[in-house]
Amino acid sequence: MLTWKNVINFSVNGNPIPDKRVEKSPEEWRAILTDEQFRITRKKGTEMAGTGAFCSSHEAGKYNCVCCDTPLFDSTIKFSSGTGWPSFTQPIKENAVKYEKDTTFGMVRVEIMCNTCDAHLGHVFPDGPEPSGLRYCVNSESLTLQKGTV
Repeated sequence: MLTWKNVINFSVNGNPIPDKRVEKSPEEWRAILTDEQFRITRKKGTEMAGTGAFCSSHEAGKYNCVCCDTPLFDSTIKFSSGTGWPSFTQPIKENAVKYEKDTTFGMVRVEIMCNTCDAHLGHVFPDGPEPSGLRYCVNSESLTLQKGTV
């Protein structure tokens, strides 16, 4: 189980090696993503709080990267955080998510990205429920739900 200490270690000392890599040009990403998906995943955007399709969804399944279809989170680790974004306590695998220090907008946060294709997912915070204490705060536009595959 990942902890905040692991997250900080990855963001400072390097991320786990992904199972595979997917790399495309911006034009190739534009061809397969909606404008909003491209803005969020490739340009590090954020959807407005409470507007995402998966904010209040609790269907069984795996949440995959919208860009490369890599499994990132599953519904058994999703929880209602009240923040306005889908929240999870752990990634599906330790090497599914990549971590980078983010100092934009005058804040210090840890950005989370798909470790396979570098799609921006959101941020992780140390204020989640036990036992991990983590809250992966994810943009719905960066995910697809593969229903019933937990």
